Amino acid sequence: MLAEMQALLLSAPGLLEITDFPRPEPSADEVLVRVGACGICGSDVHGFTGETGRRVPPLVMGHEAAGTIAAIGPGVDGLTVGERVAIDSTVFCGHCAECDAGRENLCGQRQVLGVSCGDYRRQGCFAEYVVVPARGVYHLPEHVDFVAAALLEPLTIALHALNRGAVGPHTRTAVVVGCGMIGLAVIAALRARGVEAIGVIDRDPKRLSEATRQGATRTWQADVDVGQQAAAWAATIAGGGADGADVVVEAVGTTAAIQTAVTAAGRGESVVLVGNVSPMIDLPLQQVVTRQLRLLGSCASAGCYPEAIRLAATGHVDLTSFVSRVAPLAEGPTWFARLHRQEPGLVKVVLQP
Repeated sequence: MLAEMQALLLSAPGLLEITDFPRPEPSADEVLVRVGACGICGSDVHGFTGETGRRVPPLVMGHEAAGTIAAIGPGVDGLTVGERVAIDSTVFCGHCAECDAGRENLCGQRQVLGVSCGDYRRQGCFAEYVVVPARGVYHLPEHVDFVAAALLEPLTIALHALNRGAVGPHTRTAVVVGCGMIGLAVIAALRARGVEAIGVIDRDPKRLSEATRQGATRTWQADVDVGQQAAAWAATIAGGGADGADVVVEAVGTTAAIQTAVTAAGRGESVVLVGNVSPMIDLPLQQVVTRQLRLLGSCASAGCYPEAIRLAATGHVDLTSFVSRVAPLAEGPTWFARLHRQEPGLVKVVLQP
């Protein structure tokens, strides 16, 4: 008889329940991780209702996690039982052309923990245990606790977006459109990389206040001409004929937000598209073409965990500052409901088995 564990199961659209679930066992090149903490992602909140089609029940969701290695499968070297690890939510084959090129986020066999989209079903981390490939775990320093480590995953998404936009010492000005969890992580990552002028646009004044706390130096509440305002601000700071920001990161994924992002970017500069709420948008094509903008899609992350762990371990990014509540896994259904209602003041809720 298989051992069982407690899990938060999506048993039907909109229905979450704590239940006994078969405890997985690691196969070759896999490890079993006892989950220490798992964050509730916005994609989980949208997905558990069935609206996105990427959380098809029955499913254990959850992909922002860290924990302790409880068992090791055959063929695994360099890891030990009892080792504290962060978990990469992306499951990749490790040997295709994309993986060999360091683009494991584009692996043709890519899966995501806690996602079931028809093409695959991968049980996630809202449970006592989860099985993951050994290549997808990273040693976690003792002084980085599991609650903070659960937020490494969104930080890696932010860092990958900055890598796509070639953000570095030369970057003078940046604009972030949308400051949900990923937008806030982008702000923190920009600050950690030394960008001093960070403008942020959002509809919600409370989110803008949080953006300022994370390092934004200028904020605007979204309206019809806010992209022009952001561009003028960036141009004034940069000088030298600049007419917009060096880089814009769009973290919403709607027509209005992307149009704002395009308007805020300077001639010849980059707009990094992270948000993907809308499958189709209206693009201001003439602005993109005549101002020779670079539109860069950014999917998940690739090779960003070492930098994220270093930033957290050295205090350059305070991951605990994003956490609104820490709750037992048994309270998961309640917290999903509160997040789905968009209760004010909730940025990130972390569940612990």
